[in-house]
Amino acid sequence: MAKRSVRELLLADPSASDGALGSVDPASTPGVGSKAKALAKLPELHERVFELQERLWAEHRRSLLLVLQGMDTSGKDGTIKHVIGGLDPAGARIVSFKQPTAEERRHDFLWRIRRGLPAPGQVGIFNRSHYEDVLVVRVHGLVPPAVWRARYDEINRFEAEVEGSGTRLVKVVLHISPEEQRLRLLARLDDPTKRWKFDANDLRERRRWPDYRRAYADAVRRCSTEVAPWFVVPADRKWYRNWAVTNLLLETLEDMAPVYPEPPLDLPALRAALAPGG
Repeated sequence: MAKRSVRELLLADPSASDGALGSVDPASTPGVGSKAKALAKLPELHERVFELQERLWAEHRRSLLLVLQGMDTSGKDGTIKHVIGGLDPAGARIVSFKQPTAEERRHDFLWRIRRGLPAPGQVGIFNRSHYEDVLVVRVHGLVPPAVWRARYDEINRFEAEVEGSGTRLVKVVLHISPEEQRLRLLARLDDPTKRWKFDANDLRERRRWPDYRRAYADAVRRCSTEVAPWFVVPADRKWYRNWAVTNLLLETLEDMAPVYPEPPLDLPALRAALAPGG
């Protein structure tokens, strides 16, 4: 049997009523045998990602967008930190979507998302995204149900448009367990260097875990399309999370197969001009 790619292993099943979340063990490590093996491979993976990113930047026609979603403490910031380790910052763009500003609220929910899309040649990373408008907005009842339900189709149309314009989407749910979140919140309290990260709102959001679980399941189920599928990354083990997301980026870049352009240069004349005494 042929070895399955990481994309195949982590691809969400949109036909599942729970958006495939229930069938994924947050502590599992599909595709890699051990932590030591994964960590040993990361430098090689980062080198390959860097090479392909440079080609994408030189090609300057297409772009790639990594969308990261997950519950509080799922590791979005940590993932970005480790993924960026394999990228050239000059060709990367990170956008973090927090509570909308007054200006953003004057526009439709996709307005600020469009402004954050990567330019040709860039690898973009969204720390949270347009999915907040069918997750937080839904759980907190910030708009009527009819409004957030209509957004699934709006998102699918938007993502098809983005793909059609030359931006490849890699959408990732960082899937952690309630127990792992509890331990990570405690770790923030126990470590004086991490207490600044602790927010009492995290505890209030934690009590809404079942509501968020349903919202995430519906988002994955309703918005996992052929052109923009969801990937569910088990995230209880940070080392696996980093390995998996790096592989998802690598496999996508390999599939895009960017190439260095061939500029119209008169090479003999240019070499002659650079010859000694030229």
